[in-house]
Order: sequence, then C-alpha cells, then structure tokens
Amino acid sequence: MSHREKIRQGIIGVVLVLFAFVTVFPIYFLAVNSFKGQQEIVASPIALPKSWDFGYLANAAKQIDLGRSLLQTILITVLAVGLIILVSSFAAWAIARMNSKVADFLFLAYTAAMLIPFQSVMYPLVSLVEKLGLKNTLGLILMYGGFGLSMSVLLYRGFIKSVPASLEEAAMLDGANIFQMYRYVLMPLLKPTTVTVIITNAVWIWNDYLLPFLVIGNNDKKTLTLSLYYAKSLSGQYGNPWELIFPAVLLCIIPVVIIFIILQKNIIEGISAGAVKG
Repeated sequence: MSHREKIRQGIIGVVLVLFAFVTVFPIYFLAVNSFKGQQEIVASPIALPKSWDFGYLANAAKQIDLGRSLLQTILITVLAVGLIILVSSFAAWAIARMNSKVADFLFLAYTAAMLIPFQSVMYPLVSLVEKLGLKNTLGLILMYGGFGLSMSVLLYRGFIKSVPASLEEAAMLDGANIFQMYRYVLMPLLKPTTVTVIITNAVWIWNDYLLPFLVIGNNDKKTLTLSLYYAKSLSGQYGNPWELIFPAVLLCIIPVVIIFIILQKNIIEGISAGAVKG
C-alpha cells in the first residue's frame, strides 16, 4: 500500500469514527442519565452515574403507564406492519409480473406517493377518518398501512423482478393455487426484503407521535409517545424533571433498538436486493 493510500485510508477511518461518535453519543447520554437524580444530571450530565439506581426506571414506568401503553404500541405496530407486508407484497407481485402500461402506471403512482408530504394531506385525511367513524385504533392501523405501502412496494417489486417466473409456473403445473404460490414459493424468497420492510416501518410507527396525536388523542388507549406527552409528572411546574424524562424515553426506545440490533444485518441486504435488482 502506497503512502498516499495509507493517508486516504486514515482520513476515511477518522471520518467514520466521528460519524460513529455522533450517532452513539445521544444514546450514551440518554442511558447514563436514566440512572441519576436531578442534581447529579445537572452537575455531571456526561459522566457515569455514581450508583446505578434502577428506581428511576421503575418510577418512570409507573408515570407513563408503561404496561398499557406498551401493549397498545405493540398491537398497532404489529398489525400495521403485517398489513403493509401483505398488501405491498401482493401489489408488487402483480406489478412485477404484468407487462403492461397499467402496471407501469401503478408503480409510478406508488413511488410518486413518497414525494407527497404528510402535512399536505394531514387535515383532510383526519377529517375523512372522523366522518367514517374510524378515529380510533383501527383507523390508525389502516392509515399506517396506507402510508407504508409506497416504499414497501418499491422494495418488493425490485426483488420480485429478479425472481424467475418459471418457479411460479412450475408450482402452478404442480397444482398450486395463487395463495399457495405466494406462501410457499414467493415469500420464502422475499425474506431479506421482508425483514427490511419490517424494520423500516416498525421503527417509524413505534416512534411516531403526530398521527396518534391526531387520531387517538388523550384517551385510555395511548401509545408510548402519547403517554410521554400527556404524562403530567414529566412537565414540572418549576422546570423539567430530568430524573423522569430520561428513563421514560429510554424505556420507550429499548424494544425497537433491540429489534434493530438483532436484524440489522438483513437491512442492507434487503434494501440492496429491492433497490438494485430488476
């Protein structure tokens, strides 16, 4: 390796380390301050806690009604992501196998929908949902399903284009119907892309605040983000109670961080397969 190449590699390494530090530092800052009292947080916000007191986490869990809001968030996320996978994979399959202008138009419509900002359709959508009597958990799940289709169809369609149609034809000759082809032939091949669809949509839905705020509001079926917002103890009269805010936020993000870490290897593989192939 030449001297110039070593310098270039060193610069790239330094830049990557800086990016890693910028990415990891907020998580570190949140984690270490979740085990401190108010005075210790103000006095030494970056230092490790003098004693790892899990009482702050327990108190925060009680304040945000962690059990109920966690179950509600899991329910919405699982059902919405499942709806996105089912509809987008079927739609992408049909679009990828149809060689017509209609299929091309539908694909362009799905991809163009990603360019429309949510704020431009926010109030008309909420008004329509309210008129239909769906300003509840079911309506929220359906809206998440709709908003998650565009990117998911784009990823699925790109991968399906690389799958030989002869596999489906062979299954049809063996007597498989369309649902059997979808379950036993297509979906096993789509596993990397499906994992990517799950991660990208689950992280967004789990952390979303605006749509649950507009649809659910302050009722008994609040998500974690709404519980954080409406918890009176987290907005102190004489300042911010950081000994509650930090552990409450940590409890809200722990599940999705764990899932992301477990499935992170499949994300790049799924995005590459869906965006490059076909």
